[in-house]
Amino acid sequence: MSPPATEAHFTGLALVLLAGGQSQRFGGPKLLAPLAGKPLALHAAEMLAPLPFANRYAVVGPHVPDLSALGFQCLPLSPEGAPQARSLALGVAAAQADGARAVLVALADMPLVPEAHIHALAARFDGDRIATSADGVTMPPAIFGAQHFAALAALDGDRGGTTRLKGAPTVALDPHRALDVDRPEDLARAAALFGR
Repeated sequence: MSPPATEAHFTGLALVLLAGGQSQRFGGPKLLAPLAGKPLALHAAEMLAPLPFANRYAVVGPHVPDLSALGFQCLPLSPEGAPQARSLALGVAAAQADGARAVLVALADMPLVPEAHIHALAARFDGDRIATSADGVTMPPAIFGAQHFAALAALDGDRGGTTRLKGAPTVALDPHRALDVDRPEDLARAAALFGR
């Protein structure tokens, strides 16, 4: 793994935490579902909050714990239930308006991504884009340079920024750490892996 990122790697780098999903496959408000004694969404948010991002944005739906105490500017997703691409566009627009040179996009339903992985992404970011890879799949967390902001804002549907990651360099992540909680059985897997 790359050496930890320095504070300079985070200069002008905004964080966009996507926490506005519909939870359709989960069958209820998954970001409030308990994992190791706290709501699912807090795991990613608490891991990311202490890092020296230029700004922190959380695009939120109605069933998300309050993240403002962790230093996030909460951006309500409208209309409620809009696809992931709309969440991404909202977060990127806020970052762009505040002069970000790049955005790190993370998902609130990925509770096991370690801080060291975020450092590795920031340290290896060359100004264009970089993503996570697990089991040969390219995914968030990912960083996009400002030259991608317009394309990210124009996306639609539920695939979000992954369509813009083809050919991007990647930093490998243990597949267990890349767990994306979409269904109740995923939450059970996360609980079994928690603390390992």
